[in-house]
Amino acid sequence: MLAALSGFGVLRSAGAEGPVRLLVLGDSLAAGYGLPQDQGFVPQLQRALLARGRAVRVINAGVSGDTTAGGLARLDWALADNPQAAIVELGGNDGLRALPPVQSRAALTGILDRLAARRIPVLLAGMLAPPNLGADYGREFAAVYQELARSRPELVFYPFFLEGVAGDPALNQPDGIHPNERGLAEVVRRILPSVETLLERVPHPPAG
Repeated sequence: MLAALSGFGVLRSAGAEGPVRLLVLGDSLAAGYGLPQDQGFVPQLQRALLARGRAVRVINAGVSGDTTAGGLARLDWALADNPQAAIVELGGNDGLRALPPVQSRAALTGILDRLAARRIPVLLAGMLAPPNLGADYGREFAAVYQELARSRPELVFYPFFLEGVAGDPALNQPDGIHPNERGLAEVVRRILPSVETLLERVPHPPAG
């Protein structure tokens, strides 16, 4: 990782402010649960962005077991790094615990409102509820993300963080919930265009 970070110097022109600080506020999916430190979502995303010539420092604010309410409660701590853009990846644990979607909506709204007040561009990563909770709960849960995205056109919306990975044993750890290294590589590959769209919304410092 240190070797990768050393590449920032060649990616920024002289006098620039340094790499864009990209916060990933999430749960175990962002934290890299069950994986070597350099194989989680954040380090894999970091390497993918560097390979695309993007001068970005990805900040891991993923906490295993966290809910949307937990993310809201620790947001001020996460913002201490003064991020210039943010990915919000929360809600999986809300679904696993069958929490009322209205609570998830309230917490996500609080997170998005605080980020908007700081003028931080946001990518909202959606989540789906476990199918065993029933179709009605699943629709209500998914609607939280869809309606937030419709009501906030400034968001970059990625409908399902685990698209193409959920339910595939070859891409998940034995628990069937957390992606393995290959699975997270696929997550990064799929979400990367949306992350690049997010980064294009970071204001550039004035020239000179």
